[in-house]
Amino acid sequence: MSSDNELVFVALGGLGEIGMNLGLYGYGPEDDRRWLVVDCGVSFAGPDLPGIDLVMPDIRFLEDERDRIDGIVITHAHEDHYGALIHLWPKLRAPLYMTAFTAGLLEAKKESEYGVEHIPVTVVKQGERLEIGAFDVEVIAMSHSIPEPCALAIRTGVGTVVHSGDWKIDPEPGVGKPIDLERLAEIGREGVRALICDSTNAVRDGVSPSEADVARELANIIGKAANRVVVTTFASNVARIRSIALAAKAAGREVVVMGRSMQRVIEVASELGYLDGLPPFLDEEAFGYLPRDKVVALLTGSQGEARAAMARVAQGDHRNVALAKKDLVIFSSRTIPGNEKAVNAIINQLIEQGIEVMTDRDGLVHVSGHPRKGELERLYDVLKPQALVPAHGEAMHLAAQEAFARQQGIKETTIARNGDMVRLAPGKLELIDEVPVGISVKDGAILGDPEETGVRERRKLSFAGAVVVTLTVDGKGMLVGEPEAVLFGLPDADNKGRDFEDIVLDAVIGAVESIPKARRKDPDLVAEAARRAARSAVNEAWGKKPLTRAIATRV
Repeated sequence: MSSDNELVFVALGGLGEIGMNLGLYGYGPEDDRRWLVVDCGVSFAGPDLPGIDLVMPDIRFLEDERDRIDGIVITHAHEDHYGALIHLWPKLRAPLYMTAFTAGLLEAKKESEYGVEHIPVTVVKQGERLEIGAFDVEVIAMSHSIPEPCALAIRTGVGTVVHSGDWKIDPEPGVGKPIDLERLAEIGREGVRALICDSTNAVRDGVSPSEADVARELANIIGKAANRVVVTTFASNVARIRSIALAAKAAGREVVVMGRSMQRVIEVASELGYLDGLPPFLDEEAFGYLPRDKVVALLTGSQGEARAAMARVAQGDHRNVALAKKDLVIFSSRTIPGNEKAVNAIINQLIEQGIEVMTDRDGLVHVSGHPRKGELERLYDVLKPQALVPAHGEAMHLAAQEAFARQQGIKETTIARNGDMVRLAPGKLELIDEVPVGISVKDGAILGDPEETGVRERRKLSFAGAVVVTLTVDGKGMLVGEPEAVLFGLPDADNKGRDFEDIVLDAVIGAVESIPKARRKDPDLVAEAARRAARSAVNEAWGKKPLTRAIATRV
């Protein structure tokens, strides 16, 4: 490569938001960079994207650079880091690297979705070192709320960058290897030009409790429970699943599993040995046959998802599971911002039925998988990076980590946003360019730009409904019969008691009759006049403008 080689970092998702992580490292001269992609995640649609299933990064920049991509490395199997692969990998077709657990979940995900093509995967081990095109990549064991989380030490001719992935310092993670601080320190002694680091808990002081602390608390709670116990948690948290199963075993209880994603994770984790030594998990059909004091139900739906098992149990419409007064439901999870209303609705439904509810506000039933300031300080100390770019977080998280890093003596820091290209080496950190960014969406079986999927019209429908008018004119420009109107989502009548259908039809007839007969022979002109009249009449009577369509036919 040229002496003009430089190392750059740019994110297509994950900076200024939590979710949709996709980072790029570029190495080489400006006009001939090779690219390493790190992670390929999704986020979930909010109310501004009605009907959308998943939100993914817009990868048009990568598609243009496809021939220069040396590889894609996935740090771990959380949806916000690998969930877009089955949709976006076919557009890139680059070599793909991940650990066995992540590969297992990817394979299970492919089997659950129709029409997904085969994606070849190179399975790597924590501690392994790989040559991926122009990049020397070492996969380092970290601790997080899922098996086999990895940091990456990416070595190039102009310096080494460490991509932290999601992590915390936990000497007892429950399953898998703990964070390899010894190896991280060795890499620090080699010299680390820059650290791209998880910022999710950078606003919090101290250090995160261990997964082992949660295991002890759950064992205590389940051991003392008098009636049924239901635990809902993130399906991917295998250590938590194991802790719940061990607590149930100690209390003489059976574990019943509900939810496809939970079952899928248990199958993959069992194949890899992470659930060895546990009694078999039971299917949900067993729930009704077990005594109240002999069962623990393990459910999906900790985030209030309407179709998940927890919501159906709370509503009393689960076909195999019913709870009674004094049963206990434990939310062994945190509520992701934006999900508070849905989670609180489930909690209120349970409490109204006399069911006891415990959350992380009531006891140590959940712990985050992300580092607080004390853990960030420790990582800075072992790696001794010359520069830092905060990643994985909203604006307040990125700003908190930058300020903390400066307090800890890291003088070179910068806050980047999606699309900002940061030169890491040689020289000082510098924003040098921008690349196109945005979102693409999964809408049923269709992938594309959100505005091409009808989202704009759905927003209007949710706010002001729709009106469809049909009418027919003859060769002389006369209306044939009465126009017809179909109204969706409008009130029945206005404040004066006038039926909205009558309001629309009166306005349409008046508008058409005001057009000179000779011009009424043009059905497009008639349709547009009818549409405008209907929309205006509804707006005048209601104060809202519905999505309005008119169809005129000439006979």
